[in-house]
Formats: sequence, structure tokens, C-alpha cells
Amino acid sequence: MKAIWAIRCVSTGLCFIIGAAAYAAELRGHGGAVRSIAVSSDAETAITGSFDATAIIWSLETGEARQVLLFHEGQVDVVVALPEGRYASAGIDGNIAIWEIGRSEPISVLRGHSGPVVALALAPDGKTLASGSRDATIRLWPLPEGSSRVLRGHDGSINALTFLPDGTLASAGYDSTVMLWPADETAASKRLSMPTPINALATVADGRLFGAGSDGKLREIDRNGAVIGEYAVSTGPLIALATAADNRHLAVSALKDGVVLFDLYTHRPARNINTAGAAVWALAFTGGGRTILAGGTDPVVGEWNVDTGQRADRSAPSQLDLMAGFADNPDAESFRACIACHTLDPDQGNRAGPTLHGIFGRRIATVDGYSYSPALQGMDIVWTPETVSELFALGPSKFTPGTKMPEQTITDPKDRAALIRFLEAETGRK
Repeated sequence: MKAIWAIRCVSTGLCFIIGAAAYAAELRGHGGAVRSIAVSSDAETAITGSFDATAIIWSLETGEARQVLLFHEGQVDVVVALPEGRYASAGIDGNIAIWEIGRSEPISVLRGHSGPVVALALAPDGKTLASGSRDATIRLWPLPEGSSRVLRGHDGSINALTFLPDGTLASAGYDSTVMLWPADETAASKRLSMPTPINALATVADGRLFGAGSDGKLREIDRNGAVIGEYAVSTGPLIALATAADNRHLAVSALKDGVVLFDLYTHRPARNINTAGAAVWALAFTGGGRTILAGGTDPVVGEWNVDTGQRADRSAPSQLDLMAGFADNPDAESFRACIACHTLDPDQGNRAGPTLHGIFGRRIATVDGYSYSPALQGMDIVWTPETVSELFALGPSKFTPGTKMPEQTITDPKDRAALIRFLEAETGRK
């Protein structure tokens, strides 16, 4: 399989990924490592946050990128699904953006932290969002907006947050402590010293609380703040956790062992998922707990089957093959992943990126109904085979100064030529 370059062009209005054939069950579109994944309550959409400063909303049925969210000044470290089809994203800029599908700007922005926000959790009633920051504070925000209540108790960065079913908030930090914050503001918090920093927390549907340790051990913590179970999962740090609705498995990302499926009945690892050496920083169950989405240093989010531990295959007839209509074009492979963000036909409209129908001869940032980056407004660029090729030969920071697009290039002229031929053949059809 050829090397793959992920080229996502939200700001330029072009969104291309050049390389080998994609797995059918991959989410391709980010230009950097994936830091967080969250799945909607109806399991129809997911959101991912990345080092490339964007969050992307995906259709889990087709793998399409439905919307690219561009707001944060720097990496997006954490995302979470909210009620009523909304999402929240946060990251290095310390801001929390609340998003509604179909809108290109946040419906509200929660500001207050003085450092990067690295943890988010939604209360069981859906009315409160908790945020944890490297500024050593936790904030509780009424949704969709309002003044926050600040919780202090950790000595250092907050690593992880999760709510228990009764509304108790659990937090973990670099200070090797876990704290429990009762929903009753008058009740005292509980503090538990751990033998190692806890990198992630997860609440199982039946109310059990687990922490992922940097020593490779998974710990179960009771409501009194005591460790009631300690289970060796790996010889290296545990990074991320995800719980399945059936209470059967906990997905554990281990730095040395990929993803481990931990059996909550036997308290033993059930199987390992081979992620080909890529560190996994983000996990989420989907498909009713039958599959796992995983993202990390590889900007592609992959999907694995829980029962077999194998990479999932969405080539079944029920899944939409977006490239099926281009089988007769020998250059179609150059556009395979790009189709998640762009349409080519005049009646299909915009996706996460603007339609590419009629791209050649069109001035930059002029597709009706698409919200472009402000940096592109007024640029004197017309898209031609030469300018599209030059965009990826030079890189976006040189060709479109001021863009927030990740700096990536396509260095092989043959790859650029294949892309141009495909666009010339397919974007002018009526």
C-alpha cells in the first residue's frame, strides 16, 4: 500500500487527500493527530478533535465529513456530544465552543479558564458541562451558556473528568489524585491519593468508576474514594478509556499494546486490537458496542470489530460507496478520501467543504452558502489546473497566506497530475 498524505483544506475551500485506497471503515479528513472522539446519543454522528485546530462532525453511516468546525486557535484536545444534536469542543486556547449541526460558527463560547482545556464531561441530566484545565481548576457550566462555578483541589493539570449516575463528578490530575465532587454543593469533596497519575476516567453504565494509570494498571474506585480493584493491563502507560453500553467491555488504550478490550465480568483483558504501532489517544464505542472507533498519532480514525479484534469492513451493500460512480476513471483513486468533504455534482450541494462542481474558472471563496475562512476573502485567486497544482506544490501557508489550513504539500508531480485530470473530467459534468 502506498504512503498516504492527508490534505484537508477547510480554509481554502478545497479538501483533498492523496494516496492509496482507503479502508471502507475509516474517517479521513484531519491533517494532524486525533486527540478526542465522541459519538452522539443516537449513534448516527460522531465528532473528532485534532492537532490541526479543527473538529469534524461525521456521518457514521457513510463516513462522510458532514461539517468541519474551525474556531480554536490551536489544537483541539477534547470534544463531547451534547443533547439536542449539539457538540462541544475545547483545546489549547482555553475556550469551549458549543456547536449546532448546520451552523458554521459556535452558538456560544464558554470562557474562563486561563490554560488549555483538556477534559470535558456532560452531567447525566444534560444540563451541566464540566471542564478541566491545565490551570488546575474545574469549571461547571450551565448549558447552553452561563456563569461557571469553579472547583479547586488539584495541584496541577486536570487530566480527566467523568460523571457518576447520581451527578457526582470524578476528576483526576497529574498530582496523582482522584477527587469526587458531590452534586450537592454543600457536601464535602473526597480526595484519593493514587500511586501514579491517572490519565483517563470512565464510568460504566452500572455506575462503576475506573481510572487508567500511567503505570499500566486499571483501577476501580468506589463512592468513598477507595480503590477496590487493581488490574494489570499493560507494562506501559494507559492513555484513554471508553465504555460500552452493555457493561461488558472497557476499551483501554495502552501505549505499548494498542487497544485492549478489558472484560468487566472477569476483570481480565479479553483481546488486543493491533493498531499497527500508532499510539491511540481517543476511543469511542459505536454500533451498539459492536465496534470501536480509535484515533491518535495517525490522523485517520479507524474502526475495529469488538468480537474479532479485526479492522471493520463497511463494504456491505447497506453502506454507501461514494466512489462507485467513478469506477471508469483511472485517476479516481486520487480523489477517494476527498469525497468525504466535497461533492462533484451540481445538485449535491456542499458538505464539510464547498462543492467542487465548476471549480475551474471560479474565484476563490465564492461558492454560495458556504462559510469561508476570513483570510480568503478578497484574495485574487482563480482556481485553474495550474493554481490548484500550485496550492499543493507550495503549501497553503505560502499560496494562501493567513489561512488556518494545516501546512501540507503534495510533492510528487504525478499525484498532482492525477488529481487535476480527475477534477477536469468530473467537475464540469451537468
